[in-house]
Amino acid sequence: MHKPARVERLYIDFDGYFAAVEEQYAAYLHGKPVGVIPFENARNSCVISANAVAKRHGIRTGMGIDEARLHCPSIALVPQHPERYVSTQRRIVQEVLSITPVDAVCSIDELCCVLSSEDQAEDLGRRIKKRLRETVGRYVTCSIGFAPNRLLAKVASDMDKPDGLTVLHPSELPGRLLDLVLEDFPGIGKRMYRRLLNAGIHTVKDMWDVQPDQLHKVWHNVGGLRFWYALHGYELESGSTKKSSFGHGRVLPPDARSVRTARPMARLLVVKAARRLRREGFLATRLTLFAESFNAPDFSSVEAFNEANDDSSCLAVLDTLWSRLEAIRSKAVLIRIMVSFDRLVLADNVQLKLFDVSDGRFEMRKALSSAVDAINTRYGRTLVGYGHCADGADGYAGAKIAYGRIPEMEDFW
Repeated sequence: MHKPARVERLYIDFDGYFAAVEEQYAAYLHGKPVGVIPFENARNSCVISANAVAKRHGIRTGMGIDEARLHCPSIALVPQHPERYVSTQRRIVQEVLSITPVDAVCSIDELCCVLSSEDQAEDLGRRIKKRLRETVGRYVTCSIGFAPNRLLAKVASDMDKPDGLTVLHPSELPGRLLDLVLEDFPGIGKRMYRRLLNAGIHTVKDMWDVQPDQLHKVWHNVGGLRFWYALHGYELESGSTKKSSFGHGRVLPPDARSVRTARPMARLLVVKAARRLRREGFLATRLTLFAESFNAPDFSSVEAFNEANDDSSCLAVLDTLWSRLEAIRSKAVLIRIMVSFDRLVLADNVQLKLFDVSDGRFEMRKALSSAVDAINTRYGRTLVGYGHCADGADGYAGAKIAYGRIPEMEDFW
C-alpha cells in the first residue's frame, strides 16, 4: 500500500453501452432514443440499457416497457444482441491498448488503465476519446475518470456523464468527493447504506472524517479498512481471486415459459456452462438449478455428483433436478431459469475413480467431449450436440453478459 502524489489510474466507463452499440450498428437509430430489451416483442419485461437520448427523456435501466413508452413514445425498443457487445468491446480494448496499457477489463463496458509518469491526464483522455470516435463510432461514447487509485477513478468516471472527463488529483482530496452522496460509491448499496446511517455516517464528509476501524466495524470485515484507505487516496494491492462457479441464466421468451417448454433452454444453458468448464480446465461436483415464476414460489435445487465436465454427465444431473421441478412446480409459469456449477476442481488434479478406470467411461466421455468441441470450434457454431436443446431462434441462445464476466465468442454458439 502506498499513497500516490500524482494521478496514477484512469477508468473508462461507456455510456449506456448496449444501447449505444445498437445505435452505432443501425443507421435508422442514429440520434434517436434507444432502449434495449431482453428479446423481441417482450411485454412483461424492462429496459436493460438506454442511450443518452433516451436518458434525457427519463428512461432508466430497469424501467418497465409500458412505462418507458409513456415517458418517451418515440423510443425505439430493440432486442439485445450480446455478440455485438462482446465483439465491439474487444475492438475497444485493442484501440485503447494502442494508446496506453490496460491494467484490467473490469466488465463489458469498463476498463482501468495505469498512467505513466509522463502521461498528462486530460491530454490522454482526449486522445482515447478521439481514437474511439474514429475507429468504433461516434455513438459509442465513454466517460473517463482520473484519480490516484482505481476506486476513485471509477467514482470520477461517473461524475460527468455522458461523455465526460474528470480528474481527481490527490492534492485536492476530498474536494469534489464531498459533493457526492454515499450511494455514489461502489460497494455502497441499500444494505451498506443502512449500516452507515446506523453508525451515524450520513454524508461523504462524515465518512471521510471517521477513523479506519469505524468503517471496519460497519463492513464487518477488512473490506471497510480497504475502502477507507482507497477513499483517502491510497493505492492498495489487489487480492488474488479464485474461480468459484460457472453458470448461465436466461429470461425466457413468452412461448417457452412452461416447465415443459423451458426444458430445452435449461439443457442449452448446462451445455454452455459445461463447455466453459472444459475451456478453463475445471471439473464441477455440484449443479444448482434455479427457476423464477409468475405464479409460484421460486424453485432452487442442488445436486452433487462425481467430478465431471462432459455434456452427457452434466445433462444427466440436470435431468434429476428438472424432475424435481416438474414434481412440485408442474403448473408454474416460468420467467427465468439459471444453472450454476460449483465446488470446482482443476481437471489436472483429479484422481480417476476406480470404476471409471475399469470401464473406461471417464476417458470415453472426455474424448467425445473433446471431439464435439473441436468440431464446433472449427466451424464457429454448434453443429454437434446432445439431444434436444433450444436453438436460440429469438437470436439469443443464452450467453449471459454479467457485468463481472465478458463472454467468449464460443458462448454464443
